[in-house]
Amino acid sequence: MKYETSIFHTFETMGEKFVYASGSAAICGLDETASGLLERFSSADGMEVGSWGSDDERTSFEELVSFGLLRPVGEATTPGADPLQMPFPLATLVLNVSSRCNLSCTYCYEYGEDKLSDLRGSATMASDTAKRSIDMFFEESGGRPELSITFFGGETLLGIDTIRDATEYALEKAAREQRVIGFSLTTNATLLDDEVIEFLTKYRFGINVSIDGAKADHDRHRTFASGKGSHAEIVPMIKSLLERNRPHGRPIGARVTLTSGSSPVAEIYHHLVNEIGFDSVGFAPVTSAPGRDYELADVGMSKLLTEFEALAEDYVQAALRNERHAFSNLHDLLAELHQGANKAHPCGAGLGLLAVGTDGDISPCHRFVGSDEHSLGNLDDGVDSEKRQSFLDSVHISKKIDCHDCFAKPHCSGGCYHEAHVRYGDASQPNLHYCDWIRAWTDLGLRSYGRIAVSNPDYLRVFENGSSRRPEHAIAPGTASQEEEQV
Repeated sequence: MKYETSIFHTFETMGEKFVYASGSAAICGLDETASGLLERFSSADGMEVGSWGSDDERTSFEELVSFGLLRPVGEATTPGADPLQMPFPLATLVLNVSSRCNLSCTYCYEYGEDKLSDLRGSATMASDTAKRSIDMFFEESGGRPELSITFFGGETLLGIDTIRDATEYALEKAAREQRVIGFSLTTNATLLDDEVIEFLTKYRFGINVSIDGAKADHDRHRTFASGKGSHAEIVPMIKSLLERNRPHGRPIGARVTLTSGSSPVAEIYHHLVNEIGFDSVGFAPVTSAPGRDYELADVGMSKLLTEFEALAEDYVQAALRNERHAFSNLHDLLAELHQGANKAHPCGAGLGLLAVGTDGDISPCHRFVGSDEHSLGNLDDGVDSEKRQSFLDSVHISKKIDCHDCFAKPHCSGGCYHEAHVRYGDASQPNLHYCDWIRAWTDLGLRSYGRIAVSNPDYLRVFENGSSRRPEHAIAPGTASQEEEQV
């Protein structure tokens, strides 16, 4: 029988060679015997398995096959999109409790040039709509013991009354059904006050604050309608939130949108972690159609990768000292690598997650709320399982031919559906404009992982979740402090 190599990526760190097997998402050390076999079977038409020069060579061959690095010629490289059993049980509900915002951020995908929604309907989700959404969520969750609700906007805290009611209702419902539920939200922090902070910390909300760095960076794009920047107004309340949350709460993260002209990533990170005190920082290149003033473009993305590499070095050095580091982009990638993530879909949108808009329309995720083209039903008629299944089938990695020979596909899986729609007018298309960057970023993650694995392998235990341990961001029904978790 002829064998050939599957899709793989080799990298070297600390003088040791490794290989990443795209098909199985395995990371393996490479000795000379294994390296030679990979080279031998990399011919265009594959090679027949002949006699072995030694027992070590036979053993290496069998190991390479078991890790998916060698396969019989003609064997499929990407699993087919088997129809999902509907209704697929939900794990997360996103409630867009506000369809309006009190800021006028230039790059906003919801209200800026790339919007999909016409902002029709209610400005704020009624409490009854939120409760009906939660009823739908529990019914569509298939009895999952651990659930999560994320509140979103617009500016999420414009719907604080609905958030309060929904939180209490969900906890009472979870208590009756003996389930555990957690809550999270994203906010621009302009509406934080002592009362809101008390509520969020009491119920151990996971919180992401949208902030783009120090005043100059932040106020370039994140302004009120008057043009006034929001940095000076939000920082005092963010510090109050961090101080009151830290003793018993979950980590609070900063979400940074990176645009053309942003300060170096390390400077932004230093301001947010060392000057303000955030527990984690995640950086997101701006999502936009080509030609926007704030678009990063190729030069900006190349510069960003260089800056990420410098911050990754800081992360690795901290890991070698057994210290935590707040660079969440790398932390999350290392977790996926360690856990062998191999995604058929890039995220949970439409799969384990659905979003509900202010008027009860159901969408794959918060970015598609208000888009008729991407509607998956409404609260009156329920989730349209056929449309949901059709959407998931159309965006499965097996349908993205351009992705099939890419070693980074287990993590990217084609990229964000919303960005694909903005760029190509079709949510099912892969984000080809980011391919080189994603491959380089994944390579950086692999090299960082290899260095930690060689020099301080015990650190990698931070990425291991025991099956009986719940995530720290959920709370048991009827309590506000018990450390529980949701997958």
